Amino acid sequence: MSQTDKAVPHGHFLDTPELPKGVTRFWMIRHAVVEASARKTMYGALDVPLCREAMASQQGGYATLARRLPKDALWYSSPLQRAQDTAVEIRKAGAFSRDVTIDGRFIEQSIGEWHGTPHSEFMSLLRLPPNPFWSISACELPPGGESMLDVGARVGHGLEDLANAHEGQDMVVVSHGGAIRAALAHALSVHPDTALRFSIQNLSITILERIDRLWRVVTVNELPDFRG
Repeated sequence: MSQTDKAVPHGHFLDTPELPKGVTRFWMIRHAVVEASARKTMYGALDVPLCREAMASQQGGYATLARRLPKDALWYSSPLQRAQDTAVEIRKAGAFSRDVTIDGRFIEQSIGEWHGTPHSEFMSLLRLPPNPFWSISACELPPGGESMLDVGARVGHGLEDLANAHEGQDMVVVSHGGAIRAALAHALSVHPDTALRFSIQNLSITILERIDRLWRVVTVNELPDFRG
């Protein structure tokens, strides 16, 4: 075979089931299901508790998540208790030893004065047509709250900051559906309204990598096996 016929490796391909070490990688997990009364309202960034019945029935999912996550990862959580409690359950299932750092940049979208509004009344408050896959348009600014554009800016800053500080490391971030969608908007350089088309279910993993200052999406909304 001549020199010109030889295949020259190029690109950062993922050709095997295992993710390589030494890559700046974020494992973003949406918190577990919240309690039933909170789900009847627009709870946004309110500090509502998790549904204990759902947690008890989904213990196999926590075990699956624990096996999926790298043991040497750094851990971060939104300051909301539902994210912190989800992190506790996963870490307990996997006997993780690193402490969890609270990072407010990964909190859910604040809808300000609209927090606690019943779903049946929420549409009457909007000034813009809502996104088909989110409660409001990414450009809607709730009084006393933030738009999804604002969320995208703070989440993007958080990702870049952590990526710069911990280059080549795995990082687990327990967060929220809106914040994870904002992270996808940042990674893909798309408008948040576009990223709101992604489904981000409770206890799902979304994996993002930053390589040579560019972002790659490895997986979105990867669900654990709740049978354990």
